[in-house]
Amino acid sequence: MAGFTLIEIAVVLFLMALMALLIVPSTRTFHMSRLKHESRRLAGRAAFLYDQASAQKVVLRLTFNIDAQAYSVSRLDPHSAAPVFAPDLEAGAGPVKLPPDVRLRDVTVEGQGTVTRGTVDCNFYPEGYVDATVIHLADPAGSVFTLSFQPLTGRVSIARGDIAPKAAQVNS
Repeated sequence: MAGFTLIEIAVVLFLMALMALLIVPSTRTFHMSRLKHESRRLAGRAAFLYDQASAQKVVLRLTFNIDAQAYSVSRLDPHSAAPVFAPDLEAGAGPVKLPPDVRLRDVTVEGQGTVTRGTVDCNFYPEGYVDATVIHLADPAGSVFTLSFQPLTGRVSIARGDIAPKAAQVNS
């Protein structure tokens, strides 16, 4: 009668468990690196908008659409005859849709509060300041990165973890 011995089955199970131990951490690392990449991408966009608003003497608006998991830029020329916000058509300013494994959990903008659904705007002004803003990006494993926009300097801080809006603005 042909079959497997108990030792052969145990060896196969051991090898499968060992491979699972090696694979599971790498998927967590992949999600974490994706979350870190998207955090840096958003921080870079915000720093660029801060500089551009001041250099071009326009108001730039970063709109977060939490339901669509995306953000986009629009501009307003305060010196035009009929100032209105219009989509920014400059190179590299197109809308950004977050990948499925990274999500906008919430956005807090000073004077508007914390938003978890719908849209919320953060403005970059020609005088050299930005609305104080705290953004939480999360991945499926529950990891969170907190981005904080400093109003007077335009500096964007990225911190690993879920930092409350007031603490994120004070500590950065």
